[in-house]
Amino acid sequence: YVCVYLTESKKKLANGLESIAPLVRSGEEISDPIPATIKGIIPAWISGSFLRNGPGKFEFGQDRYTHWFDGMALMHRFHISEGSVTYSSRFLRSDSYVQNSEKNRIVVSEFGTVATPDPCKNIFARFFSRFQSPKATDNANVNFVKYKGDYYVSTETNYMRRVDPQSLETKEKVDWSQYIAVNSATAHPHYDPEGATYNMGNSYNKNGFFYNIIRVPPTDENAATEETANLTGAKVICSIRAAEPRKPSYYHSFVMSENYIVFIEQPIKLDLLKFMLYKIQGKSFNKIMSWEPQYGTIFHLVNRHTGKESEVRYRAAPMFTLHQINAFEDSGFLVMDMCCGDDGEVIGEFTLENLRRCSGEEVDKVNFYNSLCRNLPRRYVLPLTVDEQTPLDQNLVTLHNYKATAKKTNPGEVYMTHEELHNDELLQYGGLEFPQINYDQYNGRSYRYFYSCGFGHVFSDSLLKMDLHTKELKVWRYPGLYPSEPVFVASPKATEEDDGVVLSVIITPRKDKSTFLLILDAKNFTELGRAEVPVNIPSGTHGNST
Repeated sequence: YVCVYLTESKKKLANGLESIAPLVRSGEEISDPIPATIKGIIPAWISGSFLRNGPGKFEFGQDRYTHWFDGMALMHRFHISEGSVTYSSRFLRSDSYVQNSEKNRIVVSEFGTVATPDPCKNIFARFFSRFQSPKATDNANVNFVKYKGDYYVSTETNYMRRVDPQSLETKEKVDWSQYIAVNSATAHPHYDPEGATYNMGNSYNKNGFFYNIIRVPPTDENAATEETANLTGAKVICSIRAAEPRKPSYYHSFVMSENYIVFIEQPIKLDLLKFMLYKIQGKSFNKIMSWEPQYGTIFHLVNRHTGKESEVRYRAAPMFTLHQINAFEDSGFLVMDMCCGDDGEVIGEFTLENLRRCSGEEVDKVNFYNSLCRNLPRRYVLPLTVDEQTPLDQNLVTLHNYKATAKKTNPGEVYMTHEELHNDELLQYGGLEFPQINYDQYNGRSYRYFYSCGFGHVFSDSLLKMDLHTKELKVWRYPGLYPSEPVFVASPKATEEDDGVVLSVIITPRKDKSTFLLILDAKNFTELGRAEVPVNIPSGTHGNST
């Protein structure tokens, strides 16, 4: 395809984009593992499974989902052992999936699709069903996560599902509200070196709306092995009051360093009045979200050991973020790197109608791709020792070679500007998202490299390796191939940060049943091998390695 770049505005205009409709068609379930055809070399030291999750079924009977996020969760497993690879997949047997299957229609509302009343009910029952409280879905199609050594699939409601990472069998449903007073949790927890898991969830009561930091303790080595989900000991370590109680912020993830957690209250707002009325009005959940840049961005700093929230309020210009890259502490400062954009109007536009337009020209006609926000890597630096003696209106960031600024503008308030963590070369790849690092060794520590997807199309069409010391890129990109989020796996005797491999699932709309697991040398970003499987895999969201 042909692209025109506007470097000054960091906006890429594209035309003639390839149709990606095949990437959002329903997938198939392959419960018995099938062998992959190996090309190149799969390093013998790689042993384990690469797990992926994402929307995988978009219709029941005559009913069709409206939004890509709504598809029923389809879990994938590439198992790697002694240079061989097998593939299997299973639909999550969520209550949503089971009920929809039994009725052969959509009976549970999702993010962008409202379930219609049961046609078998009389007109009065159908009318009054609109006034019932909407039930949260357990269609956990976003990520694989771990708590106390168990694997779960998660979305952003109060429900998770425990799963067997080997057979992909669906186990019991877990309701966060049965353990702690939250009504949701993100699909992006963090893990500390001791094995504890941290997450965030919402709550609201007569005192207002709160963002809650959750801690789930490590597995008790002396405890008996249990065959059921175990989140005992989970607790809320800090509750952060929403700056706008009737318009709390949407968030997808959060920041954690060695000693701190940072919650980013961004100006993507949820209208609570609309939330209470949206089912009565027959509207989907995404209709209650709006981009309101007048509120700016607030960074809430919390000591993760004590749960104490800083009295300093850190502010920045309005920005949109889904995924953080890493955070670390350096000489009295907290350095935070994340993927950011300047426009949060985009989430609701990922409708299946937009994604399935039969030709790239039709995508161009509605200007869908060109209207999307370009997310780019940014760095913010929070000074940790701001007090009454800190002078006003001078840059407090004294770290060498850091271009981000932080100025105390009022008592108890600091305004920050970011540093761009890229040069113009990145713009030709459309910005980046789905960042990953050498998490086990470098999460919360000073680091040099991260891996991500480049977005020269609506779905990612390249894999990128960024060197933060030089801001140089290494790129894997081939026309017609669309990679998943890259996952780094360290080699057994690694002595350097990038000593290992990067795994990604590659799909294509150009050829039927042509999918492969790609293995890149993480250091030089060249292909070592691939494991090909004759299946169609829909474009997914997140995954993990075991």
